[in-house]
Amino acid sequence: MSYPGNRKLWRTVLLAMLIPLAVVAFWPSPIDQPLQGQITSLLRFLHARGVPGWFNYQFVEASANVVLFIPLGAVASLAFVEKRWWQIGALGLTASGAMELGQFLFLHDRFASLQDLVTNTVGAVIGALLAAEALKRIQASRVPAEGL
Repeated sequence: MSYPGNRKLWRTVLLAMLIPLAVVAFWPSPIDQPLQGQITSLLRFLHARGVPGWFNYQFVEASANVVLFIPLGAVASLAFVEKRWWQIGALGLTASGAMELGQFLFLHDRFASLQDLVTNTVGAVIGALLAAEALKRIQASRVPAEGL
């Protein structure tokens, strides 16, 4: 499948993306700790105005983990176009597993979590599927123009 850019560029971007992921993963304390009070206050405000109770801190945290890994899955799909979505998901699982293991072994104020492993992997899969769909659409839009 042809795609925009080249593999070397996307592989470089993918490697560069690992730096901020590592910063988030290995920050000595939970990355959201400075904002916990504000997030809790916002959630109370929203709940008082009818937002359902399931939209809670755990939901926000899980959603953030998904969103954090969507770019990883998308860029990995561009870097390795021959890989299927589930293989990109396995890359997300591996990266997340390394992060969680590092937190477990080295960071006393952080907690390794199976939920983080799952949500990060889901994010990578969503990113891979979004990139695959975007590539299909780009390719489909080029076919008629190339046939003229």
